Amino acid sequence: MSRKPESLAALFIDHLLYERRLSPLTADSYARDIRALFSHVSVLNLEQLQASDIRQVIAKLHGKGLSGRSLSRMLSAWRSLYHYLIRDHHYQHNPCIGMRVPKSPQKLPHALSPDETTQLLAFSPDSGLLARDSAMFELFYSSGLRLAELVQLKPVDISFDEGTIRVLGKGGKTRIVPVGDYALQGLTIWLKQRALIIRPGEMALFLSQHGKAISARTISYRLKSRAKLQGIHQNVHPHMLRHSFASHVLQSSGDLRAVQEMLGHTHITSTQVYTHLDFQHLTKVYDLAHPRAKKRS
Repeated sequence: MSRKPESLAALFIDHLLYERRLSPLTADSYARDIRALFSHVSVLNLEQLQASDIRQVIAKLHGKGLSGRSLSRMLSAWRSLYHYLIRDHHYQHNPCIGMRVPKSPQKLPHALSPDETTQLLAFSPDSGLLARDSAMFELFYSSGLRLAELVQLKPVDISFDEGTIRVLGKGGKTRIVPVGDYALQGLTIWLKQRALIIRPGEMALFLSQHGKAISARTISYRLKSRAKLQGIHQNVHPHMLRHSFASHVLQSSGDLRAVQEMLGHTHITSTQVYTHLDFQHLTKVYDLAHPRAKKRS
């Protein structure tokens, strides 16, 4: 007797967690995408699903407004489920093989201008929490860190002599990135404040007011609030500072490979999006300066 789809999905999620050692968050994402498939098909046996059924589900979801990127992620989850079923449950075919999803227009990351970044960071770290915030925000912009990377930092990761910081990136890969003078100054001030509030045994570089490791959600909230206080009327988030770092370094240096290494991108294509931002910047300058450019009202 064949197992129900939900039962097989649960076994697959266990496989992701305990055999492939994926994080609970990633496993939850797989589970959510698989539930989306089940909600759009009526078969009781997953072996009955054909490529035409998968194609119809993709068409329905696309019609509801899901982007090509979201559909591609879902299709990858479904394909992985069937790989597992073929390996461990003697299924004969994978209806997701060779399937393509509609392409979505590429969304460019939004970056602050250099002036906006200066405006954001221009506040005095005259208290413990402000010293921490200043050091965090300067480090985001100075070194192009991801939010998860900043949360995991420890004081031992900083080399003040070399002006670098050791970062644990995606896939457990470690990289060494430069740290600017403003960020180093901010870290020096914060470490003095940190020593006054740290709880015994705590290793995190950035702490909450209670002396424990600060959460990613708190960091995002503090940055958003600081942006409003500094008069920046945008939804500023940590990744925007990473985008700003990459865009500004690329505009100044033109060295795409160096930016790739500092960002920790495995593939150069992930970094090339910032060349589009750079081109947009050049286009704006051209339109404003060239007498034969676009007409200005």
